[in-house]
Amino acid sequence: MKKIISGILLSISLFNVGIAQVCSGSLGDPILKVTFGSDATPKGPLRAGITNLIYTGSGCPNDGQYAITNMSFGCWGNSWHLMVGDHTGDVGGRFMIVNASPEPNTFYVDTINGLCGGVTYEMAVFIANILRPSSCGGKGVMPNLTFTIENLSGSVLHSYQTGDIPLENQKVWKKFGTLFQAPAGVGKLILRIVNNAPGGINCGNDFALDDITFRACGPIIAAQIDGRQVAELDICENVQQPILFAAQLPTSFIQPRIQWQLSLDSGKTFTDIPGEQSTNFLRKNTPGGSYQYRAMVYEAANASSPACRFSSNITIVNINPMPAQTAPTKFFGCAGSDFYLQSVEGTGLSYQWQGPNGFTASVKDPIITNITYADSGLYQVRIITDRACERTDSFYIRVYPGTYLSAGSGGTICEGEEIALRAQGEGQFRWTPSTGLSDSTSPNPKAHPIITTNYQVMLTNRYGCKDSAEVVVRVNPKLGVGAGPDRGMFEGDTLILQGSVTGDPLDFYWLPNQWMNDAKLLKPIVSATDNIRYTLYATSKLGCPIQQDDVQISVYKKLRIPNSFSPNGDGIHDRWVIENGNTYPNGSVSVFSRDGRLVYTAKATAVNWDGTLQHKILPVGTYYYVIDLGINRPLVTGWIWLVR
Repeated sequence: MKKIISGILLSISLFNVGIAQVCSGSLGDPILKVTFGSDATPKGPLRAGITNLIYTGSGCPNDGQYAITNMSFGCWGNSWHLMVGDHTGDVGGRFMIVNASPEPNTFYVDTINGLCGGVTYEMAVFIANILRPSSCGGKGVMPNLTFTIENLSGSVLHSYQTGDIPLENQKVWKKFGTLFQAPAGVGKLILRIVNNAPGGINCGNDFALDDITFRACGPIIAAQIDGRQVAELDICENVQQPILFAAQLPTSFIQPRIQWQLSLDSGKTFTDIPGEQSTNFLRKNTPGGSYQYRAMVYEAANASSPACRFSSNITIVNINPMPAQTAPTKFFGCAGSDFYLQSVEGTGLSYQWQGPNGFTASVKDPIITNITYADSGLYQVRIITDRACERTDSFYIRVYPGTYLSAGSGGTICEGEEIALRAQGEGQFRWTPSTGLSDSTSPNPKAHPIITTNYQVMLTNRYGCKDSAEVVVRVNPKLGVGAGPDRGMFEGDTLILQGSVTGDPLDFYWLPNQWMNDAKLLKPIVSATDNIRYTLYATSKLGCPIQQDDVQISVYKKLRIPNSFSPNGDGIHDRWVIENGNTYPNGSVSVFSRDGRLVYTAKATAVNWDGTLQHKILPVGTYYYVIDLGINRPLVTGWIWLVR
């Protein structure tokens, strides 16, 4: 650097009080940057050795404590200002809150690495006095900090004192800083921050810190376009031209070197542009996007150390994309119908339409109502972005004869019935849905849907013009009639039929009504004396066919079992026959001798025993029968006297 900078630094006393000394030239990238993180970074205390204060996870630290937070409110009876977000206004950005120790002390120590000898650096920090003026009876202690830069042996090389940081009526972040020239041959120094004011029982001395930085400070470096500095350029992608940047270097550099850099993330990170190391840099055309450019200048002797570089002003080049292009195509309209013109979607777009027959419009999707043959022709739309980039799209519309469809109104049927649909017009028909239709391409199909259905019929003429109509077929559901399960009953007993009717019946009744207390009841009482089949009929209020269901009632009559018979051939009681056994179709009969031997078995419906076993006459005596009725009833047992 020129000796004039050294002269300025020599005129600065070892302790500078009150007035912040910030870089008025060009700054380099920070070699120390403490932001205290954000919601996107892990939360917790500072690393060991940075501070002697005690960490607390609360946003309201006690005396001798600190917090790393993005929000602090309601502390100590609202004696502190509401603190939300860091000094840049980022709601998620964190900062350090200090509640001072009772005695003045060093509360922050950090190491500065990568220094270049002879280079001037700016040390800066943002501080806010968070005590409200009305707190502490209006006599709160004001923070007073000293920043010292020391070598590794502890010798103070430079010092700066903020003086009392005044109270404010609201949260105010203030930048405090100092300039310092690094000694030759020294690459590492210590930054120490001392709180000169007391805390504890002395009310006040509560403050917040954010963005501690240490960065190279040099003479002004100007990156220019056409001889002037430009902060931002907006260029449409389709009309961009190469841009020539030029760096204006001050004469204070001995052997200046230059490196042009590019950022694609809104200035968060810059990378070297390969081969661009002269004062002039020609930016070539690029796809749409936002590009940031700067020149980094340094002495040749410091080429290997990024910490010794100085940044020019940043120029933002916004290459604004063109509106998306509507797919070029030919359209056709149908005379007598409305035609919908459609353009590309997007935010911040405006539209200017023009076409034949005096057509103009300024909306995205205009409508040509009741299009005619005179509306055929070329349509154009200018699509303009909010950055004045534009594209023109064209559409050719040809108008063909339209078509007209007439259709019947449908009708109402009962479930299971069908109805003929009616449609008229020139062209091809298509009915949807096809469910329940005899032919979905016929103008007059038969429909037999099981539920109410809205049918749409589409008519397409030979030009592709269409017309449609809707036909509704309402279906009255048939009644649900249930006579109940088949039943059985014993002679002399009664039972209740379990009839049911769902839907909207007009009337219901049972036939025959024999042995029934009331044929107009769904659940009548039956006292049948013989097998009978009942039918439940139901008529619909909607005029649908009568529905019916049957139930079989089986009557189990009392068995008449002879206790003797004489198979001697005289024609009197020659066989053992059980009367009414035919009413137990699933029943069975077994006969055993006194010693338990089975001598006869038959179905209950066919008992006719002649007193023999395998055609041999059984002896006179007592035999025992077991009858299984086959209806989940107890077995019937008894004895028979066989005589000759």
